[in-house]
Amino acid sequence: MARTITVGLDGSLESRAAAEWAAREAALRRVPVRLVHVWQPVPEPMAQAPLLGAETHQHWTERIPREAAEGLALRHPGVDVTTEQRAGVPADVLLEAARDADLLVLGSRALGGLTGFLVGSVGQSVIARAETPVVLVRAGEQAADEHVEDPSGIPSAATGFRPVVVGLDTGRPDEAVLAFAFEEARCRGAALTALRVWNLPSSYAYSVAAGWDPREELARAQAEALTEALLPWREKYPDVRVTEESRLGSPASHLVEAARDASLVVVGRRMRRNPFGVHIGAVTHAVMHHATAPVAVVAHD
Repeated sequence: MARTITVGLDGSLESRAAAEWAAREAALRRVPVRLVHVWQPVPEPMAQAPLLGAETHQHWTERIPREAAEGLALRHPGVDVTTEQRAGVPADVLLEAARDADLLVLGSRALGGLTGFLVGSVGQSVIARAETPVVLVRAGEQAADEHVEDPSGIPSAATGFRPVVVGLDTGRPDEAVLAFAFEEARCRGAALTALRVWNLPSSYAYSVAAGWDPREELARAQAEALTEALLPWREKYPDVRVTEESRLGSPASHLVEAARDASLVVVGRRMRRNPFGVHIGAVTHAVMHHATAPVAVVAHD
């Protein structure tokens, strides 16, 4: 199914927030939404129980996607919503469903009392293996959260979008990550904040001991590299207003901080096809768990 946004649905508040975000995204992209509900057959001993038979379980599993689709159709009348039920291991089923989608959207529970996400084992397994971009949406995410406040300081979905933030490695800038970030900014009519965070080299202490502090020169070089990496994308997307930020420090910390004022945070995940398993990456992993805005993880070579 080409040009589709797929949502992993299980009836939880997290997955409902993901479905709402997906419907809003589908309206921007003018594509349909597919709700994929994964269920596992009831084990034989439980199927024989008087209060939870196989027919009762099937009734509830059919009801979840049907009611979710009906609700989305009412709230987002311009979006085509379909449902699909599949049985099996949730992570494997979602990965298969994502193969023919533009985007896979999953819910993620907000940490109690703190900002950020609590990404479950299914979500982490999918993100670590998916080649399709995956967006994590925290429970309780509202449309107004992605927009700037109105003149009176009240959150409103009628105002413009907050910026899209993309974390960029100027040493290995990836086209898939940048293309996704620029396209999201264009669809929203939002600004794009390109954030490059760097650290001092191990030789820095020796330079200072020798009486020369190269920090200013390093900062200038990093800023120039960021500008150079973005130049072809500025030309390709002339209508997207781009802000370049080159900072010294922890990439994860700066990205999480930037997420507070963002409508979406875009990070990359390098695909590693080897027999030793999958890998998300420390920075992406931290942003997934602690950013308050929706997080898009884009796999790249």
